Amino acid sequence: MKPLTPGDTIVIASHNPGKVREIGALLEPLGLKAVSAGELGLPEPEETGETFEENAVIKAKAAAEASGMVALADDSGLCVDALGGAPGIHSARWGGPEKDFRKAMERVEQELRKAGAMTPEQRKAHFTCALALAWPDGETETFIGEVHGRLTWPPRGEKGFGYDPIFVPEGHAITFGEMAPEKKDAMSHRARAFEKLLAALRQA
Repeated sequence: MKPLTPGDTIVIASHNPGKVREIGALLEPLGLKAVSAGELGLPEPEETGETFEENAVIKAKAAAEASGMVALADDSGLCVDALGGAPGIHSARWGGPEKDFRKAMERVEQELRKAGAMTPEQRKAHFTCALALAWPDGETETFIGEVHGRLTWPPRGEKGFGYDPIFVPEGHAITFGEMAPEKKDAMSHRARAFEKLLAALRQA
């Protein structure tokens, strides 16, 4: 893996401000600067992969090629045990064309009710994050992180984004949506994938 040095700028291959903020904060300890694909006006590639890892690589490679800079992409989503792992890689699509996560959370709840999954034990779920780092020459590295918990209804909290208001991580009584951002950032699926990425960067 090629080394990166403090002061280098990495393109975050995302147009999601919440995700860009979270990733930028995780890169700060290494002195790396983050600029989003949205700020650079880069197009969003079609995510045709069948796994989080494949989609992260597609996004990172597209941003690296378009910008000529090192790019970092995240593909993440909610996997619900009682729904056979759905919504999974389609997590954002469950919110419709406008990516309305209120609708997405309502759909998850409807599907759980249809499946008869009403108890906390039947509502086990986990967030998965795949990070892909891509260089303009096509080299890529990937890192996976997960956080397990259960789903609750109705949604609680305004601090997170996506499905955070219905996800209660293991060992906690509050949702990611109710949790202080720095506390969530320290334990999230993204943070766990980042621990692996940062360890690899430090080694390089």
